[in-house]
Amino acid sequence: MSRHKLAVLPGDGIGPEVTAAALAVLEAAGRRFGFEAVYSRGLIGGAAIDACGKPLPQETVTLCGASDAVLLGAVGGPKWDGGAVRPEEGILGIRKHLGLYANLRPATVYAPLRGASPLREDIVARGVDLLIVRELTGGIYFGDRGSGPDWAYDTERYSVAEVERIAHVAFKAARGRQKRLCSVDKANVLETSRLWRRTVEAVAQSYPDVALSHMYVDNAAMQLVRAPMQFDVVLTSNLFGDILSDEASQITGSIGMLPSASLGAPGTPGLYEPIHGSAPDIAGRGLANPLAAILSAALMLRHSLNEHEAATAIEAAVLCALEQGARTADLAVGEPALTTEQMTGQVLEALGHGH
Repeated sequence: MSRHKLAVLPGDGIGPEVTAAALAVLEAAGRRFGFEAVYSRGLIGGAAIDACGKPLPQETVTLCGASDAVLLGAVGGPKWDGGAVRPEEGILGIRKHLGLYANLRPATVYAPLRGASPLREDIVARGVDLLIVRELTGGIYFGDRGSGPDWAYDTERYSVAEVERIAHVAFKAARGRQKRLCSVDKANVLETSRLWRRTVEAVAQSYPDVALSHMYVDNAAMQLVRAPMQFDVVLTSNLFGDILSDEASQITGSIGMLPSASLGAPGTPGLYEPIHGSAPDIAGRGLANPLAAILSAALMLRHSLNEHEAATAIEAAVLCALEQGARTADLAVGEPALTTEQMTGQVLEALGHGH
């Protein structure tokens, strides 16, 4: 039996609830497919600030670095607004410490959830299955910044090397899908985007089998809701990817459906988390949708733990639960809503029956 060492960072708000759901499904998948996930918990975000005054304790960094993969819940909440440090510094810090420069955010409209999408059903019925590849450790989130009484600035900066490495990730992903890649930038205005576009075009020479196109970010935001089926792999910068992936999440019916994988160089532990926030308004009430966290665990099995069969089985179990009408409050449209625990139970039942 293979054994995988995980770092689990439940975080804040609904983070502990959805992380518990993902772990339950991981354990069930391990029993079915013959592996064991052994995990240790660490502090991050607001929970870490409360416990030790900093959002990313060194103990957490050490734990993550010594693990095969990291499973994260969520960080943040109004409780920590206005403080000297913010919970979000924890997640930015662990990405930087581990060198996790590539963020994969798949967005799929499951057939049973077409009615939950805000787009017309005739649009989503044509099929929405895209992957946003977001650069994660550069750009404006990590550039120089400053402020005064009546001014502030943030700096966007990218190097050729940073763009090259994320572009290779996106082109390789496109090779395994429909062989189409759309690079999103703002090259008509920004110098960093002009560098981005030139570099992506240079990298494209190594992938002649992948069709490359470019789109300005404002147009991409419009096209995502006008005709999302035109996209296969979307490559973009840190800021643009953050915004576009949240937009894409709503096309699927709920941000509670979208998982993510943050990856670095080979041998680096990947970090897996739902893209949703900590939702403190519903924390502890059993209302959270656990599916994004569960699907994040499936991505972890596929990208970090080499348990491809188990990953596919979990994704199939999620689809089966949805086909049988299982809905949490964020997805229920005139239907009874399940609690977090009940939805997890539906996935576990489907997984146990081999779906």
